[in-house]
Amino acid sequence: MSLLTNVMDHSLDDGYAEAAARKKAAGDAGMPKTLRAKLGLAAGLVLAALVVTVGAAQARVAAPVVAKEREELVDRIDRETEAADKLEDSVDRLRADVSARQREALKHSGGSAESEIVSILSGATAVHGPGVKLVVNDAKDAGSGGDGDPRETTGFSDTGRVRDRDMQRVVNGLWESGAEAVSINGQRLTALSAIRAAGDAILVDNKPLVPPYTVLAVGDGQRLSTRFQDSADGLYLNALQESYGIRTGISVEDDLRLPAAPSVIVRTAQPSIEKSEKGTS
Repeated sequence: MSLLTNVMDHSLDDGYAEAAARKKAAGDAGMPKTLRAKLGLAAGLVLAALVVTVGAAQARVAAPVVAKEREELVDRIDRETEAADKLEDSVDRLRADVSARQREALKHSGGSAESEIVSILSGATAVHGPGVKLVVNDAKDAGSGGDGDPRETTGFSDTGRVRDRDMQRVVNGLWESGAEAVSINGQRLTALSAIRAAGDAILVDNKPLVPPYTVLAVGDGQRLSTRFQDSADGLYLNALQESYGIRTGISVEDDLRLPAAPSVIVRTAQPSIEKSEKGTS
């Protein structure tokens, strides 16, 4: 009976009872959990506001310095751009002076008729006369060809744009068809001219051109037009128009005016002068 009485009087272990007592005492003396959470959130917000305030203050302090540096950089860019423009103008003037002297030398070297032909064929002299006007332009929808299939070129797919090799074939076809002088977008071509590509841009003697590309060729107008359109290069251009939407147009003109080339520089070739010796009796 004493054992049953002890179990009934002490249903919980003494250790559990002590732990429950300590927990109750701590709960009575501490803060509620919700209050502690609110205080923690408030402290976090205060810290974030402090960080933002300090950052804004630093930005306000640094803003004048950054603005001054930016202004100095803009001024420097403007000065360098102005200096580059002046140098480019000086180069253009010197190039024009050299070209004028070259043309003058051609006029006074040997027979006048032969010198004029040489100066015309070399591009050193502005010319005019009948010929053909050929306009080549990108497709209206430059994103794809006429049938939606891209035209493969060297290393990339065509997107309906005229490429440098297309213009090379056009110019070579005109020369082969009898053109005596050719220009593209007002730039005279010579025996030393190069048509290349830089990205999607076409360069003629390192000067970029923009479409449409207007090609002027001086020669026997009607004959030149017929021979070019019947040539392999003319048929190639027609295929570009039909298959990929490249826009072209050719017309016979009564009087075309082509400027002289900016500069004609010969680095290797030397004139060959034959002297005839006459015997005396």
